[in-house]
Amino acid sequence: MGGSLKGLWLIVLSGYPGAGKTLLAKRLVTDHLHLARIGVDELREMFFHEVYPCRDEFLVYSMIAEMRDALLKKGYSVVIDSTAPDNVTREFLLTSKVTRVNSLLVVFNVEKEVLVERSVERFGTTRPIEAYDKRWENPKGGIAIFKFKSNNPQEFEAYYASLKELLESETHPFKPEFQQRILTLKEIREALKIFLAKRPKTRQS
Repeated sequence: MGGSLKGLWLIVLSGYPGAGKTLLAKRLVTDHLHLARIGVDELREMFFHEVYPCRDEFLVYSMIAEMRDALLKKGYSVVIDSTAPDNVTREFLLTSKVTRVNSLLVVFNVEKEVLVERSVERFGTTRPIEAYDKRWENPKGGIAIFKFKSNNPQEFEAYYASLKELLESETHPFKPEFQQRILTLKEIREALKIFLAKRPKTRQS
């Protein structure tokens, strides 16, 4: 095991099929004794021997919520291994009955040509990528977001090291570099003043 998590974490992975989510989730669980993984695809396979969308998606996500909260109550941090392409799904997965939990959305940023190549190699088709495209939404502000690049093994290792450092630090994820903070009215006014001061003055006729 490679280190201790600081605090109780709820981590939701969001990214295209083939982006490296399962690799990251399993790596985190291997390196941290008190961290558990919930694999959404494995639940669909276990219950119905089907892929997304399975015959009862509501049941699958209800079970995810039950498992997530049960693990958090037992003191285990949780990483949810899912595509989570839209904000409704992300908010549902990140919202727990358990209090005092550090929530973090890990969004995978992988080049499209790399994803297509991986999809063809794994599934023999690009349909999973096309299906994800139709549901993708940019994450909303107000939550801690870690952007994870994994176009190649070297990039994966570099970003994994940064994520691991964050999870093992004393710093809450809502620190400035991870929080999309709304500017105060005073800051907006100051920014406007600076902007106007830089504008070239026009001649008076």
